[in-house]
Amino acid sequence: MPKNKGKGGKNRRRGKNENESEKRELVFKDDGQEYAQVLKMLGNGRLEALCFDGQKRLCHIRGKLRKKVWINTSDIILVGLRDYQDAKADVILKYNADEARNLKGYGELPDWCKINETTMFGDNEEDNDVIFDLECEDDQVEDDVDKI
Repeated sequence: MPKNKGKGGKNRRRGKNENESEKRELVFKDDGQEYAQVLKMLGNGRLEALCFDGQKRLCHIRGKLRKKVWINTSDIILVGLRDYQDAKADVILKYNADEARNLKGYGELPDWCKINETTMFGDNEEDNDVIFDLECEDDQVEDDVDKI
């Protein structure tokens, strides 16, 4: 048997995402394109998005992004509008959170759009004043057991 001299095959490379650390140039919309926020993932490479022109559209994730860029709900995306179907669009690009904040700062995205809708539990609210009354009489426990 030949000896393995490398550090693994294609399965080793599959787990890495090399383009995550690179900083790319911010892409603005052109004619026939619109910014949108993902409302619902539908499966089969499709999603429902609310475009910032006020219309909901059924969007198709193009093959270049399909298994390389993972799109989730409430992500900001750039869609290409179709000339012949106004209710459908094609996903061209997904913006990460920093790029979406920059777009909002430049006035490209409306003020009502939320970039990160993550709720942090325990940071804002302190539940130190909750008191549990766990004391009970032994007779009461026996009565409850007898009822069962």
